[in-house]
Amino acid sequence: MIWGRERWRSEWRQLQDVDWQGLDVKEAGEWPALLKALCGGLAFVIAVGGLSWWLVSDKRAELEAAQRQEARLLNEYRSKVSEAAFLPEVREQLEELEEQMATMRAMLPTSAEIPSLLDSISDAAVENNLSIEAIRLRPTVSNTHYVEHPLDIQVRGGYHELAQFVADISQLARIVTQHDLTLAPAGQSGDSLRMSLLARTYSYIEAVEGEEPAP
Repeated sequence: MIWGRERWRSEWRQLQDVDWQGLDVKEAGEWPALLKALCGGLAFVIAVGGLSWWLVSDKRAELEAAQRQEARLLNEYRSKVSEAAFLPEVREQLEELEEQMATMRAMLPTSAEIPSLLDSISDAAVENNLSIEAIRLRPTVSNTHYVEHPLDIQVRGGYHELAQFVADISQLARIVTQHDLTLAPAGQSGDSLRMSLLARTYSYIEAVEGEEPAP
């Protein structure tokens, strides 16, 4: 039904004359047609908005989750690309480290080689004209991946001979570290010195269990 201009004016005047505080929903049938049309339109908009929110809310949550996952995957991709760019260099460094480890491991004595190492230390003392007072093993000390073999060494001789003896120990084919070195006069003249030191050599746990490192 198409309203004329006069009808629109009449409905508009009725709408203006409405007592908004006295409106009662129970009397909605007597409201002006324009007011009922406006209320119907408002109810329609609210219904459509509520239905849209209900239908879209789950999809919106899924979209946000997908966006977060996209950002996370993009960061992981960039990280992997960066790692891949350095992979050849890392492999080369790893190979160098493995070679160094193999070289260092070959310098560690096995348990069976400890007696011959003591003989080498004794030979170094004799070659430097030192008097050997004691060269003996302490109890071994087990660690996670290796075993320490401490040695007490006490020798006597001249200052230069003692210095050369220390240098000879550091140049042995097997790794021997030296600790707690002390010097004291060995006599009244002061020409002879007594040197005490703690030496340590090491062996892998595998070597102790029978898997000897490569010579």
